[in-house]
Amino acid sequence: MYKRIFDFISSTFVFFAFLPIIVMLIMLVRIRLGSPVFFRQVRPGLDGQPFQIYKFRTMTSDRDGLGRLLPDLKRLTKFGQFLRSFSLDELPGLINVIKGEMSLVGPRPLLMEYLDRYTPEQARRHEMRPGITGWAQVNGRNAISWEEKFKLDVWYVDNQSLWLDMKILWMTLAKVFKRDGISHAGEATMTEFMGSPKGGE
Repeated sequence: MYKRIFDFISSTFVFFAFLPIIVMLIMLVRIRLGSPVFFRQVRPGLDGQPFQIYKFRTMTSDRDGLGRLLPDLKRLTKFGQFLRSFSLDELPGLINVIKGEMSLVGPRPLLMEYLDRYTPEQARRHEMRPGITGWAQVNGRNAISWEEKFKLDVWYVDNQSLWLDMKILWMTLAKVFKRDGISHAGEATMTEFMGSPKGGE
């Protein structure tokens, strides 16, 4: 209960404190990338239940001659990279926290199609609400492997505390300013998770 109260009060305060910046970013994204301004996608939340995540759009809608979207790396603009490097694209996610769909700190919400690819141990990451930031994000972000990331997520589930959340939030600020681990080598963010090797945890 205390985690939800902390999330609601903190995210509401930050949202209104950053409201002028959010409004400015809405206008800039509209000018630089067009409409829609927000990236919305269904992701798994607590216990794997679906919800719609909100982010600022960071990519174009460029397609190839067959009408297929180009790879993320080719659609990610310099402006979009700037938003990601300082995690400004995550600001609309405060709405998800206020609504109770996400937490400030927790395992990052990934794709719905990944649910069937997790091992039973990896699936435990959904025992808590997903977070805007998390233990895996401050220990490598997108520069570590999926298996390492999931181990860190499950460790957080087993060791969550208000003190740990405060530590992660502080470390997140440091990571943002250092711009560490923004993307996996050769990718705009992270390669697709296809499942762990047989028998892997």
